[in-house]
Amino acid sequence: MNREGNDLYEVAVDINHEPWLSWYNNDEWEKKLHEIVELTLDRVHWKHPCEISILLTDYEYIRQLNKTYRGQDKPTNVLSFPAFSPQELALLSRQQPSIILGDIVLSLETVLEESQEQEKRFLNHLMHLVVHGTLHLLGYDHLDKLQAEKMESLEIDILCNLGVANPYQ
Repeated sequence: MNREGNDLYEVAVDINHEPWLSWYNNDEWEKKLHEIVELTLDRVHWKHPCEISILLTDYEYIRQLNKTYRGQDKPTNVLSFPAFSPQELALLSRQQPSIILGDIVLSLETVLEESQEQEKRFLNHLMHLVVHGTLHLLGYDHLDKLQAEKMESLEIDILCNLGVANPYQ
């Protein structure tokens, strides 16, 4: 059972880049990220027990992951690694008592740079990226205009519930 008493969702947080600890300690990060993931899953009516792993890392590590798994030799703000396709998730949620949804990786330096460039609070931008990454684990995407509009609408709604303004304005 997690710290909030909700045994549906487990959020495992790993920090391999110490500057993340300037904001919160390990337990505080786990609590904060769990809150964001839980709100996201609740908003899309995901009610199946699941686990998500979140890695808080640095510019270089996420660059290597982006190069290895996406063929792009550059850093990015967030990467999501879904464990299953949406079709597999639908099937498994009827068959398995709990599902590992996948992994989310965030780069401190990239998130900081973007938040400064976009004149957004760091933690607000981070919350947006965690929501975005969680939705990707559930099969949401933004490959075409219709998908992007649906995903962005969900992100705006979820972030509003977290007290964060529309990130697309």
